[in-house]
Amino acid sequence: MIDVTTLPPPRLAEVGPRDGLQHEKGVVPTEAKVAFIDALSESGVREISAGAFGAQPSVPQLADSAEVFENMKRKEGVHYLALVRDEKGLDLALEAEADKVEIFCAASEAFSEKVMGAPIAQTLERLRPVVAKARAAKLPVRAGVGASFHCPYDGPVHPDSVVAMVERLRVMGVREFSLADTLGRASPQDVRTLLDILLRRLSVSSEQIFLHFHDTYGMALANALTAWTEYRISGFDASCGGVGGCPYAPGVGGNVATEDLAFAFLASGAAIRVDFQKLRVAGQAVAAHLGHPLPSHLSKLEFK
Repeated sequence: MIDVTTLPPPRLAEVGPRDGLQHEKGVVPTEAKVAFIDALSESGVREISAGAFGAQPSVPQLADSAEVFENMKRKEGVHYLALVRDEKGLDLALEAEADKVEIFCAASEAFSEKVMGAPIAQTLERLRPVVAKARAAKLPVRAGVGASFHCPYDGPVHPDSVVAMVERLRVMGVREFSLADTLGRASPQDVRTLLDILLRRLSVSSEQIFLHFHDTYGMALANALTAWTEYRISGFDASCGGVGGCPYAPGVGGNVATEDLAFAFLASGAAIRVDFQKLRVAGQAVAAHLGHPLPSHLSKLEFK
């Protein structure tokens, strides 16, 4: 039996305001996004993805990211992230005083072409000066690696492709990696296979790895608990209410819900400090602007 008291406490990175809302059909008003982030800031999460910046106009749902950063109430101890697509986006993130930036790439060539409009090698070359400039500004950089398990166009992604991507990003100076199960098709065995190879082949600390699970097939909680209990992975992306999806992968479910994931860890004996009632309030507030119920389990319950 695993002694969970020896495991690192889970770290939840809240991605709802950015990765979650960007996949919604409607545009959530700026003031509602700000209220969503402010409520999440009081819930106990310590990292919130709050917006995205780039030289080209952002997706409509995130076009007001500068206003969001300007008007949200920053809470001491909470880090506010921005996704940046290019050097101009990094300049805007610096102007907005983001605490950390995230870049995005893909482990699948087909997914890279579809999402980034370029093959992997060209995408990395485009991102190289972004990472260098962020590091020069002493701004932490995390890299999201899409399609780390399955690609909607190429099918299963071999772990070697993910390992190669992490290695190339690490050479660029990235020190934190969010590996995404974009389709929500991964199983605990898929998680074991990837982490066995990744942690054995590269001298990457488990603390540098975040896992980003979608819950299309109801496997996200099992996958997260497997990574935590068997590999001491403590970093997980999650979205309040379970909002999200992927516009480049039709039919994909939302991100694993922050409240559901937090409860799974709590029920498993983890020392996790989030206020479930405040998460519930935050989710209900933004749900009023989505036009559909939240998919999370706890959003339908009165947590006690």
